[in-house]
Amino acid sequence: MSFLNKTKHAPGHALLKGARLEHYRVHQALNAGGFGIVYLCHDEHSDQQVIIKEYMPNKLALRGDDGTIGPISDAHAENFGEGRKLFLQEATALTRLDHPNIVRVLNFFSANDTVYMVMEYRPGKNLQSYIRSHSGGLSETLLRTVFPPLLNGLRLVHNTGLLHLDIKPGNIHLCPGGIPLLLDFGAVFPRCTSRKLQVAQVVTPGFSPVEQYDPSGYVGPWTDIYAIGATLRTCIEGNSPPPSNQRKEKDKLRPAANVFRRRYSANLLEALDWAMEIDPLLRPQSVDEFIQALDRPDQEPGDLLEHMANPFSWFRG
Repeated sequence: MSFLNKTKHAPGHALLKGARLEHYRVHQALNAGGFGIVYLCHDEHSDQQVIIKEYMPNKLALRGDDGTIGPISDAHAENFGEGRKLFLQEATALTRLDHPNIVRVLNFFSANDTVYMVMEYRPGKNLQSYIRSHSGGLSETLLRTVFPPLLNGLRLVHNTGLLHLDIKPGNIHLCPGGIPLLLDFGAVFPRCTSRKLQVAQVVTPGFSPVEQYDPSGYVGPWTDIYAIGATLRTCIEGNSPPPSNQRKEKDKLRPAANVFRRRYSANLLEALDWAMEIDPLLRPQSVDEFIQALDRPDQEPGDLLEHMANPFSWFRG
């Protein structure tokens, strides 16, 4: 049964404002990625705003005239179906993840031949937009406020037997007070498995390590840790790092410990460089290893003090 108001969509595109999904009404589409489309919606039962993600792999599927989503062709049908099954399985798993720094999954349901994940809405700012508005150069105080709790949340993801596989500034939400939320688990995947078993490979240039480019590459906690390191570097530098497959051919990326040593503490920069090692075996193999590197005793640079008074003044008003 389709819950879609069939007059409120455009074939192959996002649902339009006013479309209904069960007792949720679409307010607007927020963004679209490789796995799906994210909407801001109104929950008519609770009278609250929620975020809903629709399984819509853009390389495999299209929306039909009747509002349903299906594979582009028979050749894509198996991968589309397997991806939908995994999306539903992982939505089930994510409802059991209870952590203040992981987006809370409230509900999930099937409709329109696809799957929807309902998540808690939290006001705040997207880290990517914040980096862009400040051209990088985020203070170490801000980084040390945001990333440790984010890493604690990621530890829970890994301890639950999952990998995120799409960590980047655009998937980190900063709530008032600088409380981070890890978002967009559409690419979440069981850990310690071969990449060839994943039906819809997600690669984000600059943030995905080399094993995500390789169909037979093995992913693990070290994969998410590379993305955390790349996100840290983007916060500092303002631009995404070069793609890891290009770095593997010829690495022109200068170590952060050399480039930014006058402004940031050595342990933060050295941990960042360690996380961004091209060879997966040379990176931290667990979140705990990376946290220990970040916490290694070190002398803070003098100019860090100017950021200590109120690192989150950007939330005023």
